Amino acid sequence: MTTGQVAHVRTGADPVEAGRAHGGARKHALRAFVDDDLCRLNRLRRPPLTLAELVPALDAHGAVIDAATPALGQEILGLAEGAGLTRHEALLLQLRREVLGYRSVRPAGDCTTYARLADEPVLAQTVDLNGDLDDQIAVLDTGRALVLSFAGLLGYLGVNTHGLAVGLNLVVGGTWRPGVPPYLAIRHLLDTARDVTEAISLLGDLPLASSRSVMLCDRGRAAYVEILDDQRRVVTGETLSHTNHYLHPDLAPHDELNVFARNSSTRRLDAVRSRLAALPAGAGVADHFALLADPPIRVPDPGDITVERTVATVVLLPARGELHVRPGDGSAGQVQRFRPRAGVPR
Repeated sequence: MTTGQVAHVRTGADPVEAGRAHGGARKHALRAFVDDDLCRLNRLRRPPLTLAELVPALDAHGAVIDAATPALGQEILGLAEGAGLTRHEALLLQLRREVLGYRSVRPAGDCTTYARLADEPVLAQTVDLNGDLDDQIAVLDTGRALVLSFAGLLGYLGVNTHGLAVGLNLVVGGTWRPGVPPYLAIRHLLDTARDVTEAISLLGDLPLASSRSVMLCDRGRAAYVEILDDQRRVVTGETLSHTNHYLHPDLAPHDELNVFARNSSTRRLDAVRSRLAALPAGAGVADHFALLADPPIRVPDPGDITVERTVATVVLLPARGELHVRPGDGSAGQVQRFRPRAGVPR
């Protein structure tokens, strides 16, 4: 479990240069991660894979990424150059979740997320992942957004200078296929959307690779978008919460989460709704971290790399453009605050 300083990487507007800056800053960590049982994938699944086996799938995904989000395709090339990786290795860093597939989901947990307008808009969540990825956390400052990253990901969650915050939950269903991985889709939203309305519209146009629920919050609106193949279902409200099963009645019948993981998801959803109902409207950042810090919302480390656990907790303040993160399992450790660069247009 890592609770030290989170790497802070500043990039620029040019996609290739941004990728080079990210790759150069994290060069040794990313090279070591790729060489660690192929991005630790071979510790999480059987039978083991080789990069050569994955090349056709990586190329299929890469073609869609280049067509639908060309700037991100260029940034992946820059990441490869800066970190001394091949393009396929840099693509694999973006596609680990899709390579694992959803049959590998375990019953411990996989993120609890909420958005609340109240006195000050907030989007907060745990980040529950397998692979012991708390040693791979970085925050990317692109000038347009603050983006939480793991192991070379160009996107995961974050907040932009327009005042849009984006979080996510894994939900499982449909056919996972070559496309834009949702992590990159979230980065695309942070790069291009000014508010929740624009983000919803952009999500509707993207050919996504896999199922997710995306939580959105700006200065005056909150929503989540559940995604299953080409279907999108939008739910709005003053206070919203989500875990890892589909909530919209149109999509719930197609949920393929296993029964053990669903029980965990339901417990966490009940717990976060109860705690949010008791949270004062004027709650501050520390209150949100406290809300997410106790089981069942916080998923402790069971000592098994194959099982999802809380590796970070994040509070996003869209009106301020701030990202607050506590690395590790959320029970202790320093909270780090990241703010927009001075002079960046808002």
